[in-house]
Amino acid sequence: MLQQIKYSLALMAISLLPALPALAVDSAVPGTVNYVEGQVSVAGQPVTSRAVGSVQIQPNQVLETGQGRAEVLLTPGVFLRVGNHSAVRLLSPNLANTQVELLNGQAIVEVTELFKDNNLSVLMDGASTRLDKQGLYAFDANTRAIRVLDGKATVLANDRNVDLGKGKELLLAGRLKGQHFDAKAVAEQDPLYAWSNLRSEYEAEASMQSARAVFVGGGPYWYGPGWYWNPYWDMYGFIPGAGIWYSPFGWPFYSPYVAYWGGGFGYGGFGYGYGHGYLARGHGHVTGAHVGIGSGGRFGASARLGGGGFAGHGFAGGMRGGFGGGFGGGGRR
Repeated sequence: MLQQIKYSLALMAISLLPALPALAVDSAVPGTVNYVEGQVSVAGQPVTSRAVGSVQIQPNQVLETGQGRAEVLLTPGVFLRVGNHSAVRLLSPNLANTQVELLNGQAIVEVTELFKDNNLSVLMDGASTRLDKQGLYAFDANTRAIRVLDGKATVLANDRNVDLGKGKELLLAGRLKGQHFDAKAVAEQDPLYAWSNLRSEYEAEASMQSARAVFVGGGPYWYGPGWYWNPYWDMYGFIPGAGIWYSPFGWPFYSPYVAYWGGGFGYGGFGYGYGHGYLARGHGHVTGAHVGIGSGGRFGASARLGGGGFAGHGFAGGMRGGFGGGFGGGGRR
């Protein structure tokens, strides 16, 4: 029965979505500027939204913001987001050894997927922080603070290694020892965190759309996990090779097969939701079949199983604008 529901909804998804232009087959490389707003420059040259996707920071070049923010792609599934009045230098763009340096201001690194051979590190004030697993990492050159909101990192400073887990910070101006910090307060009060959460949601939406287009379009557009250019969103989206990967903010990134059969979708002024749900308690996960229909394309879905409780994921599926309609029970709004 569930398979029949999936099949019917998948066919409806195809009928609702317009044909997408061919996805770019050339993947982004570490250092690609994926989004800008406000005052942003690379090597002293202004970068506007029209140049997004085509500007690549070269080794030792500096991206600098005034009253503005920027998103830079590192290895597939890793986003570097730079706050107002900040500057970062790209030291090494190699996939096997990716290094950036925060010169001033603030930056957040979202690691949705980290491959085994990726060596990803952020330098700041003479310290080198290796990001060891999926998570969310915040750097503040003004206060000389390194924070792990989620994940695990190893900081090398003054010839000492300091391990930092979730909810730990290291203040380079003090003792080189990890200590607890109020992650909830950061999430509620830090504008860069809030902006990064919003960008992560947009990335998940764009990736969902691209992943479905890959599945419907067939082999010529698919070359495995990585960055894929989405012409409707004017940015690269991350598509994993298999299954579902969740960002540290909780937004889902679907592989092409899962996106086609089990992901959420919506279009323009009409929304029809079908998403991924998971049990609030117990083990394993199930695919939700509760559907929301509304006048904006925003959707959500949930899964129910006996008295086990439920929760769900859903997000705006519309093509830029005009979304915000019905939603399924438990779906994220």
